[in-house]
Amino acid sequence: MPELSRFYGIIIKMYFSDHNPPHFHAEYENYKAEYDIKTLDRIAGTLPNRAHALVLEWASLHRNELMKNWEKAQVPASLEKIEPLK
Repeated sequence: MPELSRFYGIIIKMYFSDHNPPHFHAEYENYKAEYDIKTLDRIAGTLPNRAHALVLEWASLHRNELMKNWEKAQVPASLEKIEPLK
């Protein structure tokens, strides 16, 4: 699963040819969650509140890049790294 970004101990990944809806995976320590790209709703898993808030902040800034990577992942084609949250 390609890593798209890493910040504050959070790793953002995306699977090739993954199921709909378009989403990404976030990992923090032993926690994992999946987020819908369009709505930013958490669709599976859980993260601590602070990590969840950071993922939402980052994803809201990079939603277009996430969708472009989703489209590439369906082909599959190489995914682009996304700027981390600073």
